[in-house]
Amino acid sequence: MMMPPLVPWSRQIEPLPSTDQGQIGKSDELQGETDSSAQVKDGRQSTSEQRSGNAALVGEDRAAESLLSCSDCFPHLLANQSIQMAMISLQAMRKAQRAQGPATILSVGTANPPNLYEQTTYPDYYFRVTNSEDKQELKSKFRRMCEKTMVKRRYLYLTPEILKERPKLCSYMEPSFDDRQDIVVEEIPKLAAEAAEKAIKEWGGEKSAITHLVFCSISGIDMPGADYRLAKLLGLPLTVNRLMLYSQACHMGAAMLRIAKDIAENNRSARVLVVACEITVLSFRGPDERDFQALAGQAGFGDGAAAVVVGADPVPGVERPLYHIMSATQTTVPESEKAVGGHLREVGLTFHSFNQLPAIIADNVGSSLAEAFEPIGIKDWNDIFWVAHPGNWAIMNAIETKLGLEQSKLATARHVFSEFGNMQSATVYFVMDELRKRSAAENRATTGDGLRWGVLFGFGPGISIETVVLQSVPL
Repeated sequence: MMMPPLVPWSRQIEPLPSTDQGQIGKSDELQGETDSSAQVKDGRQSTSEQRSGNAALVGEDRAAESLLSCSDCFPHLLANQSIQMAMISLQAMRKAQRAQGPATILSVGTANPPNLYEQTTYPDYYFRVTNSEDKQELKSKFRRMCEKTMVKRRYLYLTPEILKERPKLCSYMEPSFDDRQDIVVEEIPKLAAEAAEKAIKEWGGEKSAITHLVFCSISGIDMPGADYRLAKLLGLPLTVNRLMLYSQACHMGAAMLRIAKDIAENNRSARVLVVACEITVLSFRGPDERDFQALAGQAGFGDGAAAVVVGADPVPGVERPLYHIMSATQTTVPESEKAVGGHLREVGLTFHSFNQLPAIIADNVGSSLAEAFEPIGIKDWNDIFWVAHPGNWAIMNAIETKLGLEQSKLATARHVFSEFGNMQSATVYFVMDELRKRSAAENRATTGDGLRWGVLFGFGPGISIETVVLQSVPL
């Protein structure tokens, strides 16, 4: 697919009309009203966006107009014609840099390691490869933990062969960071590339049209980073603008859409490749009867990668939008930093979470939703479609109960969790992919299960809550 070339903003500026000062102010004001009306009519301008960006920009434009028209207040400035023209040119420059419409998700791609493990047999496998078969009582407890997760199967990178070559990974707390690091530095970019290639293929554009790369992974810290390695594997242009996010967690799938939205809407013709990849090599370890937190992680986490292409103003007939990103916000639950977290040590990555985590999340979701959807006038959360990071079964149960959700609302998230486990930052993109495929297979009217508005929701250490308002597209 041939994408329109990126044009430097200095070349996109239209020549200034030959007119007097009053006409310039009036023309700009009318044009602003026309643009705003068109956006509202198309349902593409949210109040959230006005608060976060447009209001500030409109304020700057009006300030400039006021300065130009207020000859009584600033006679010494208005006497200088070059200052007038410079201010008008600045407005034109800023306008030329921005896209006209909202950021849009143009494709989704996912990938997993080839090794599939059924949850029913995983306890036997896990205690065997970690040389812990003498701990039969602990194994029985672990089996019950696996059953309670409601996970049916998971994809994992580690195999018995790899673990045999690196036996330190099978111990409970033996220093083994170097062995783990050697794996993730090489393998995270490779798995990420599989997902990215699928997303780029569905998008249909040339790799040379990718202007930005936003990549996140909990592990694999290195210099140059996984973003550099991924760009090299994909053959992205050397001019691609890269951003690497390490040591984050489950909320980053949603957070990266927030970042991509800002990039796409403030850089005309930008196409942002967003990638998440998580491999649990840093947190894999043998069992210990004193550490059920570690066992819980062994029972529920899986490996996976996902990618999306984001851009504004899709090329008609060439790019096929999936969802419009109408607003994106983050909030932090006060005094909650100890509720869930991870720590990088010589033994790898250790996790902890409080039993109250589901309640903490459920108690704070409602206020985030209310603020995000207040401009649209939606108050019943059954009136929107859900692209939710599942976390675990208990968290989904708590959210469902607290918000009075119908069981169908989190059905897609539950399905993904049962088939893949918690793949942390990548999981929410798997949920999005499943939702749009289900919507098409069931002949729904839109990519959002037949509904127009929806939420992409994520949470992670902090506790950080990400709320992304999506608008579906007709099928």
